[in-house]
Amino acid sequence: MEPLPNSRTEPDGSAVIRVLSYNIRSMRDDTGALARVIAACDPDLVLLQEAPRFFRWRKKLTRLARAAGLVHLSGGATAAGPALLCSLRATVERTEDVLLPLTPGRHRRGLATAVVRIGGARLGVLSCHLSLEAEERHEQAGLLLGQLAGMGVTHAVAGGDLNERPGGRTFRRLGDGLRDCWTAAPRGGEYTFPATGPDRRIDAVFVTEGVEVLGCGVPLGLPGVAEHDLRAATDHLPVLTALRVPASEA
Repeated sequence: MEPLPNSRTEPDGSAVIRVLSYNIRSMRDDTGALARVIAACDPDLVLLQEAPRFFRWRKKLTRLARAAGLVHLSGGATAAGPALLCSLRATVERTEDVLLPLTPGRHRRGLATAVVRIGGARLGVLSCHLSLEAEERHEQAGLLLGQLAGMGVTHAVAGGDLNERPGGRTFRRLGDGLRDCWTAAPRGGEYTFPATGPDRRIDAVFVTEGVEVLGCGVPLGLPGVAEHDLRAATDHLPVLTALRVPASEA
């Protein structure tokens, strides 16, 4: 894989940032491999799904962030699984963890969100893990789009485990309001699940209009990202995206 652009701030104040979306299966696998994969991807923002939610969940997330050279930004148990990590390059304006409506007998879902400034750019950030059930998943996509619209930002990035392949109703609904980064600028692998023999793309990153996608895909062959670590870290493969975000007017 040809390396994605490194993070930087352009002379006009726009920011090139690296965003990683990753389902980490509650850190039940090889946490050393997980931290090495995240660190090797050198992200500014990490959108996690299935972050720890129970005993000492915050300590586990903080420890993972520290091992990868990052900090815990928001989410975890308070968002029913989705979480955000960030580098010290990000200045945090605000965070909000959102619990989605609970369908009796099903798993609780939520959204981890934040507004950050990187360089001269202001960016909304959202991590999600949508339902296994098609109708509920489609409704959650609408709530996700509504959450982004209400964040008061011109530019945003949203990503996560959609539990659906491209072409499905939910994927199409998100694609109607946002841009699918893999479709815009594929770079690296496409399939994200299962990690030991990926044959489908159910994890994705989306951006709002005006954000330039410089490359997006599973970081196969990226220097420092060992295939063994990708298989050992969790049951999903990560999605790494490079974006150029315009400078904010305010």
